[in-house]
Amino acid sequence: MGYRHKKGAGVQTAAIRRTTVVRPQFWRCSVHTLPTESAPREHLPFYRQLYFQVVFAIIVGVLLGHFEPAYGEAMKPFGDAFIKLIKMIIAPVIFLTIVTGIASMTHLSAVGRVFGKAMAYFLTFSTLALVVGLIVANVMQPGAGMHINPADLDQTAVKGYVAKSHEMTLTGFVMDIIPKTLISPFVGDNILQVLLVAVLFGVSLAMVGEAGKPVLNFFEALTKPVFKLVNIVMKFAPIGAFGAMAFTIGKFGLGSLVNLAELVLTFYITSALFVLVILGAVARFCGFSVIKLIKYLKDELLLVLGTSSSESALPSLMHKMEKAGCSKSVVGLVVPTGYSFNLDGTNIYMTLAALFIAQATDTHLTLGHQIALLLVAMLSSKGAAGVTGAGFITLAATLAVVPEVPVAGMALILGVDRFMSECRSLTNFIGNAVATVVVSKWENALDYEKLDAALAGKEENEAVSAHA
Repeated sequence: MGYRHKKGAGVQTAAIRRTTVVRPQFWRCSVHTLPTESAPREHLPFYRQLYFQVVFAIIVGVLLGHFEPAYGEAMKPFGDAFIKLIKMIIAPVIFLTIVTGIASMTHLSAVGRVFGKAMAYFLTFSTLALVVGLIVANVMQPGAGMHINPADLDQTAVKGYVAKSHEMTLTGFVMDIIPKTLISPFVGDNILQVLLVAVLFGVSLAMVGEAGKPVLNFFEALTKPVFKLVNIVMKFAPIGAFGAMAFTIGKFGLGSLVNLAELVLTFYITSALFVLVILGAVARFCGFSVIKLIKYLKDELLLVLGTSSSESALPSLMHKMEKAGCSKSVVGLVVPTGYSFNLDGTNIYMTLAALFIAQATDTHLTLGHQIALLLVAMLSSKGAAGVTGAGFITLAATLAVVPEVPVAGMALILGVDRFMSECRSLTNFIGNAVATVVVSKWENALDYEKLDAALAGKEENEAVSAHA
């Protein structure tokens, strides 16, 4: 039947509110789980809400790093410890979400279909992000007039990144997806290895039918305490954000932004326009607002801002996208895969930074050179998995293949790369959230009522319900 809206909820367009065909193998949530008007809602005071605590921690970290740089740098272990805690739970979260999602499907062909649609989306928008960065760099010319001689640059600072970039070949990347053993992905940090094992195990579990039911029931029961563990770890987010931000400002200083402010500002504005205009248009076409989605994910976005890593909010993103009406199986496939293949922010950064270096060193690039740069970046960007520093390594890999742009020029942006890392991670994170909703819609596996409730703020945050 069509959806009925509560009185005063607003008039919705017929195109968005059309009857949605829900496929049994993808959707198992009941509409009775939706909040009702009569249900009591309690709110935590603002100072106990995660987003306020993270914002406060970031501000304190910036102030400490600026006025007491030595103490700021000493706070680095707090940020590193929180990232390690998050990485500790990423593998089981991905594994349990994907296995339970796939094993509950009645038609395994849906796995390949979802993956194919997700990859088509990733390829389209990743390429579009590269093109946007290329266009903006040509129009704004942020590096023009600097007249830097590459021979005068100190290349020792970038040698480590260049060395790591030599390992990022396409063959090596593909082979690295295959783990040594069935359990080795759970003690490593390669998301794609966990994804591969989870998909294969989920398919196997679905194929054995009734014999696999006890195992599936166990995994579904195990999911609850694992996500409760996620909630416990997230309580340390303010401490992690404080440590990471204090270290960044203490080590690099706010002054390092001055000389390259135009590049940083151009990158932030370009990323914001990409999210609001391009992703915003996609979201509007699919019946939701990207602004409301950003507001819904504000806790996670602030955590990403503080830690400069979109990976720090991966478990929470998967949980929230399910709460927003996206099918568990779609969330399990799209979100982890997107962390390696849907890097909109990284792609904008790569072409923009590469052309900045070319302009700053008076290196003339023809249209053919720029197209070659774009094609190489399309391949090399697939190896950056949303962790801090990956974008800089990927840029080194791209420039190593395009000899016209001097790799030594990377020394120009090393000082401000950390400040652009936050924007890369934020854009990547939002892009993956939008992709999850879009692919769910394509699969008719999106509950519009739950999505509307979540984006309107009617879904209680896990932290709120835990304290209610």
